[in-house]
Amino acid sequence: MNILNRRPWELNERDVTPEGVFLNRRKFMTGLVAAGTALGAGLHMCPAFAEEDPSAGLYPVRNNPAFTVDDRPMTDKDEAYTYNNFYEFGSHKEISEAAQALPIRPWTIAIDGMVEQPQTIDIDELLKKMPLEERIYRHRCVEAWAMVVPWSGFPLAELVKLAKPTSGAKYLRFETFHNPSVATGQKQSWYPWPYIEGLTIEEATNDLAFMATGVYGKPLAKQFGAPLRLAVPWKYGFKSIKSIVRISFTSERPVSFWEQIQGKEYGFWANVNPSVPHPRWSQASERLLGTNLRRNTVIYNGYEEQVAHLYKDMKGELLFM
Repeated sequence: MNILNRRPWELNERDVTPEGVFLNRRKFMTGLVAAGTALGAGLHMCPAFAEEDPSAGLYPVRNNPAFTVDDRPMTDKDEAYTYNNFYEFGSHKEISEAAQALPIRPWTIAIDGMVEQPQTIDIDELLKKMPLEERIYRHRCVEAWAMVVPWSGFPLAELVKLAKPTSGAKYLRFETFHNPSVATGQKQSWYPWPYIEGLTIEEATNDLAFMATGVYGKPLAKQFGAPLRLAVPWKYGFKSIKSIVRISFTSERPVSFWEQIQGKEYGFWANVNPSVPHPRWSQASERLLGTNLRRNTVIYNGYEEQVAHLYKDMKGELLFM
C-alpha cells in the first residue's frame, strides 16, 4: 500500500505568502528570512508537532545501554512521527494531526483494584517518582511492519512497586481515555471503547516491560500515545496501549480491545512468532518502516532470551496471536 506523507517542505495553503506582501520586495524578503528561521527549527515548529508538554525540561534522559538494537538502524524520526496507529483518531495511519486535539494536561492515572491503597496520581507527580531513562526497542506491528525507536520512560515494575498490589492480584488491566468530543474515532459505536489491554503480573515485572513517556529525546507526541503508554517489545504492537488513564490490578484476566472485536484473530498473549500466521496474512517477514526492505521476523521479536521463560510449560494457550 502506498502511503502519502506530507514532506517537511510542503506548506498548507494558509501558509502561502499573500500577494500584497509578495509584490512588496522589502516585506517579502523580511518574510523570507523569518520563514527560513522557522524551517531551520525543524518539524516541531509545525502545529501538528508543537511542544505543549510541560515535562519537556526532563528530556533527553540518560540512555540505558543494556537495552539497544544492533542489527538494524533506528527508524527515521519523521517516518515514526507520521505513520501511526491510533484508532481513537481514525483507522488510517495519517492521524498525527488529528491526534493533536487530545488534551494532555491535566492528566491523571487511577491505580486501583487489588492494591493496598487505591490512588489517583497526576502524570507530572508520577514522573517525579520514577527513574526516567531511554531504551532503544524494536516495535513489531501485527500488520507486519516494524520500527526501532528510542523510548524514554520508566520500568513498569517501578509502577507495580508503587501500587503495592495484594497477593491475589494476577493481572494488570490498562484503560485508555474516552473522549469522543476530541477523538472522533471513539464515535464509532461498533468499537468497544475505551481501549483495554492487559498483562500478567509476571509480564509486567519483567525487565523489558516499560512505561513510555517520551520518544526521540522529547516528551511523547500525542500520536504516540501521550502522556503515558505501554511498551512491551516482545509482543505485537496492539498490546502497547496508548494514553493510559487507569491501571487496575485484578485476579481475572482482562479481555482486551481487539480480543473483544475479533477473538479468533487477536488473543490475549499476542507474542511475536514468525511461524504463526495471522488468519489473513503471514507473519514470517516484516517491512522496516520508511524503507522497502523486508526482514525475517524473529521469535518474540528478538527478545526470546529475556521472556521465553514466562511461558514455559503453558498448555492449551494460544501464546502467539
